[in-house]
Amino acid sequence: MKFRVSRDVLADAVAWAARVLPSRPVVPVLSGLLIEASDELSLAAFDYDVSAQARIDADVAEPGKVLIPGRLLAEISRSLPAEDVQIVTEGAEAILTCGSAEFGLITMPVDDFPTLPTMPPGIGAIGGGVFATAVTQVAPASSRDDTLPMLTGIRMDIEGDQVAMAATDRYRIAARDFTWRPAGADVAVSAMVPARVLVEVAKSLRGGEVLIALGDGVAGFESVGRSTTVRLLDEQFIDYRARLSNDWSIRADVRVTPFVEAIKRVALVAERNTAIRLSFSKNQVLIQAGGGDIGRGTEVVECDLRGDDIQIAFQSHFLLDGLTGVETELARINMESATRPALVQDVPGDAEPEFRYLVMSLRQG
Repeated sequence: MKFRVSRDVLADAVAWAARVLPSRPVVPVLSGLLIEASDELSLAAFDYDVSAQARIDADVAEPGKVLIPGRLLAEISRSLPAEDVQIVTEGAEAILTCGSAEFGLITMPVDDFPTLPTMPPGIGAIGGGVFATAVTQVAPASSRDDTLPMLTGIRMDIEGDQVAMAATDRYRIAARDFTWRPAGADVAVSAMVPARVLVEVAKSLRGGEVLIALGDGVAGFESVGRSTTVRLLDEQFIDYRARLSNDWSIRADVRVTPFVEAIKRVALVAERNTAIRLSFSKNQVLIQAGGGDIGRGTEVVECDLRGDDIQIAFQSHFLLDGLTGVETELARINMESATRPALVQDVPGDAEPEFRYLVMSLRQG
């Protein structure tokens, strides 16, 4: 095998594919990046659960395949000078040259690398910006505790041209609705996709559309020459919609940016896992934290309150995750009492809110 490719293009593709490489592979070949040169250059990684494949243009002199340690290739690629890169296989080595730099990388047996999963049938497409925003809004509410796999995923419910995403870690629920372009009007599917995979897909989007594919317990996402497949989690999930549709007796509308900035400032004196306290009254909300060994902080922000005055407390980072997911100028905080969860949502004028975030309140001592 022999090919030549731009350093920047190669480094970008290698870094993207190598992100799914396991830190502790069960077998050595899973630490490798499979490079296949034909009409184009394909770089792929696979750990039996997640696969990533990038296709890029290259000047291929001799077609072939090679399996190279992926993380090492990623480190080398991004450190190379800004010149074209040539890779040639010679015996058990892949010789990489770039300018005056040369590396001889020991290859691994290509035949031992598992067969990459095929992309399931495409069921529709969505603009990359909308998809990335939805994932960013919902993913913070997913759990990092792998002992409860259901909570580590993002639920996707698709019916016709409507898509709903939701995640929960038992302390909050985040949900986002959006429209998309289905492959058929009768599309109706549900899936639990690992949140960490969707986050990585969203981070790597560079515009265009995202093709979504589902089938045989596998989800696939493809955009601009890059594709990812992942095994789905068990479909079991809570009835989250019922918990987001309460009648709320108290409603406060606040401007998102000053509210978020004030919470971040005041939270600097909040000790770990202590509450940030919000006191809503006519035309304002008083934000308070601290009072222990570190100190205390207070700040007042304007708000439009409908209903009775209320004092309520939250974990600051839980509340901020919800507020930063709001894309409209105003955020609406719906409340019932100091001991019940509150619902944060966007305020899109006369339309129904697309983003909703239910967060548990904390008892105040």
